[in-house]
Amino acid sequence: MTPFVFLHGFTGSPASWDGVAASLAGARPLRPALLGHGAVEAEDVRSFGDEVNRLAGAFPREPVHLAGYSLGARLALGIALAHPERVARLTLVSGQPGLADDALRAERRRADARWCELLETHGIERFVDAWEAQPLFLTQTKIKPELRARHRAERLGHDPNGLARSLRTVGLAEMPNFAPELACLRVPVVLLAGELDAKFSALGREMLGRVAHARLALAPNAGHDLLLEAPDLVARELTRQP
Repeated sequence: MTPFVFLHGFTGSPASWDGVAASLAGARPLRPALLGHGAVEAEDVRSFGDEVNRLAGAFPREPVHLAGYSLGARLALGIALAHPERVARLTLVSGQPGLADDALRAERRRADARWCELLETHGIERFVDAWEAQPLFLTQTKIKPELRARHRAERLGHDPNGLARSLRTVGLAEMPNFAPELACLRVPVVLLAGELDAKFSALGREMLGRVAHARLALAPNAGHDLLLEAPDLVARELTRQP
């Protein structure tokens, strides 16, 4: 079996993939922590490209089935483009290829700077309260309270300075725009998004039109975080034959 590598999202952790991994009988996926999350300091990582190279350097020798969610999806795409020999299959969950122009990049950088100020001035709990109140996550109110509580505890367990470093180093404003390079992907690609996540469903459709060997699957009645809202669907798509 092709080895799996799973990359979590911003404010998540390797445990974010637990619900998916539980449905992958016999598989033992590699689940690295991303920069700024947990104990990952990696002082030599100063750019999005540095983090791409750091993660790729920890992969098994043989090509992997690489899957990422949100921030993890953006990094997974970067790895597949920068190190194509390391990736046999690519699954992007609620991902996007980057920002198309400098105006959008500047707007996002200002927004991320406000998040960083909240993290560094008011601490992790105030930040998590505000982060979870975003419309992007409203669909999670349908999830079992114990699952939401576990997810919130995962977020609260982070160092606020680490999350701020993540935003400044590998946030959306700091990644290249990979859209022009999507046609270069030569491996099977699965794009996953929640049916109720209008923005990322649209991004999935746009990416589908640019990738030669891609398939798009929308999770019914689900929003942005499919690892939390639809782990069984993610597991099925990961094991489905290309």
